Amino acid sequence: MDTLKEIGLSDWFQSHIDQNKLATHELARIVAVHKDSFMISNGKQDVFAELSGNLHYSVESATDLPTVGDWVYADFYDDDTHAIIHGFVPRKTLLKRKTAGKLVEFQLIAANIDTAFIVQSANENFNLSRLERYLVMINQSGITPVILLSKSDLLPQSEIEELTTSILTTYPEITVIAFSNETRENLDKVRDLLISGSTYCLLGSSGVGKTTLLNSILGSTKLETQTVSKKQSKGRHTTTSRELLQLENGAMIIDTPGMRELGNMSVDSGIDETFSEIIELMQHCKFSNCSHTKEKGCAILSALATDELSEQRYKNYQKMKSESAFNDMSYSDKRKKDKDFGKMIKTTLKNKKR
Repeated sequence: MDTLKEIGLSDWFQSHIDQNKLATHELARIVAVHKDSFMISNGKQDVFAELSGNLHYSVESATDLPTVGDWVYADFYDDDTHAIIHGFVPRKTLLKRKTAGKLVEFQLIAANIDTAFIVQSANENFNLSRLERYLVMINQSGITPVILLSKSDLLPQSEIEELTTSILTTYPEITVIAFSNETRENLDKVRDLLISGSTYCLLGSSGVGKTTLLNSILGSTKLETQTVSKKQSKGRHTTTSRELLQLENGAMIIDTPGMRELGNMSVDSGIDETFSEIIELMQHCKFSNCSHTKEKGCAILSALATDELSEQRYKNYQKMKSESAFNDMSYSDKRKKDKDFGKMIKTTLKNKKR
């Protein structure tokens, strides 16, 4: 178990291990996901792995699949050069989002993350609405968020301080660090946040400096980087898969592919926590069923009128609430159709056998 502790096996996970499964399988952690294949670690070496037939055919949705950061039960073969995954340990946390486009399904980002770094470039990429979307996703998962403002060398210090203050005014309990990969300003402060045995991930759009930051932390140029397109101010995708890397001090960190589209669903608690001041204001409305549109005694309308509450922030809250509700309803309909289709197939197969 000592080697597994070095890659994040804490007391919490040990208390959630199925001893019956552990009696017949070994414990390992997924350290990389490449489309349909996995790389797992037993604390000694990384081994290519695939799902067992039973696990593969029991999958009903994306959340039933293992993802990077998961602890799994596995059997190792051929001198530990190949492995079969038979199940996974309950997750402490799970980062997921709605898949890009019209498909209503979850896309798993990473599991068992302790702290998520949201990276936005201070000079050209910073977007409060996008930041709020990341915070909703992170808060929903019960993960600690940290905001990192990259490329701080491209703005005057006064503007960096103004931007930091504006974030802390809304989110006073969140750590915000402005840093530069070029001048190496405040990189030591980022490193100081990385604790041995804990797992972290980097989130943000392509081209904001996530991979360059990770290279700076690793002290190498192991990972490829690309710049932001000046024409569209959008980064080119550098990281195309998710991989868990262990740092020299024992901390583990996951770089994730850049996200140009960040849709959320099933995130009511994450929205409420991210927009906690709006939820608090609603408690002071005169009527419990207040629609916050025209009622007298509406605390929301009063706060908007006095600029106590930003109109843009309230619009973002409403937009995410309605979007999440719509996606939840669509997802429920999809699951019902999938289950009905599955029952039909099973019935057809049974009748064919008869």
